[in-house]
Parts: sequence; C-alpha cells; structure tokens
Amino acid sequence: MKTRVIAAVVFLLLTNSLNRANAQPLGAPQCTHPQLRAMMQEAHTRQQYKALASYFRFQQVSFERQAQSEKQEWERRSQDVSRLSAKYPRPVDASRNRYEYFMYEAGQMNREATHYEDLAAKAE
Repeated sequence: MKTRVIAAVVFLLLTNSLNRANAQPLGAPQCTHPQLRAMMQEAHTRQQYKALASYFRFQQVSFERQAQSEKQEWERRSQDVSRLSAKYPRPVDASRNRYEYFMYEAGQMNREATHYEDLAAKAE
C-alpha cells in the first residue's frame, strides 16, 4: 500500500515537471485552433487585428527559432558521410526537410501577420 502511494506521488511529480517543461514561454499567446479561427472571423476592430498580428508574429519567431536549430543540426549531420548514413532517408535529409518545413511555416505566419497589420492600419 505504501509503495503505491509513493509511486503515485512520484508519477504526479514527474507529470507535473514534464508539463512545465513543455509549456510555452511566458508572454506566449495561448489559444486553440478553434479559438483562433473564431477570432479571425470576428475581427473587425483595430485592437482585434493587432492581437491577431501579434499572435502570428510570435508564431513566426517560434518557427524561425526551430528552423535555426534544425539548420545547425543539418550542418552537423552533413559532416557525417559514413556508410550508415548513406541509406535513404539519410538523417541529413530529414534535418533538411524539417528546416524547410519550419521556414515555410515562418513565411506563412509572416504573410498572415502582415495581412492583419495592414488591416489594423486601415481600420484607424
């Protein structure tokens, strides 16, 4: 009985610490996809457009950071040209694909942020 209680406490502590590690940094806009979609449909004031623009700018910066770290990993993996990494898909290919994905997403977020910044400027 005592071991079950201890195991449960340890499990809760580990779960709590993992949730904190995976949490977004302070100041990060937190909304679900349905909430974001509703905000986009209901936006018609300058403040609403600015809020959406800041959300998309934050997402852009986040994707650019991920792309930068993946680029470093891509460069590190491209140094290894051994036979083990010669099979397709090579680890270097996976890193390159993730880098390109993150850059694409950053570009999409930039496009959305620019769109809402323009709408905010026109709403004045």
